[in-house]
Amino acid sequence: MNDLTKILIWVAVIGAIFALIWWKGGFKRIAAYVVETREELKKCTWPTWDELKGHTIVVLVSILILGVFTVIIDWVSSQLVLRLT
Repeated sequence: MNDLTKILIWVAVIGAIFALIWWKGGFKRIAAYVVETREELKKCTWPTWDELKGHTIVVLVSILILGVFTVIIDWVSSQLVLRLT
């Protein structure tokens, strides 16, 4: 098969899918979904900059603590296995 033929087949397939979605009203539903999502996001309470920085610090400290805990447990487990074998 020629490359041009393959490209034309793909254009026809994608065009048919696009036409089917258009005919079934899919794009209207997608547009309605986007509008409703924007309306709901306007109702949300967004954190202030200071709250965001504070929560970010809490997450980073939690990750650090969990990482240190994991390294310690891994080291203890490897030492235990080495001494048993």
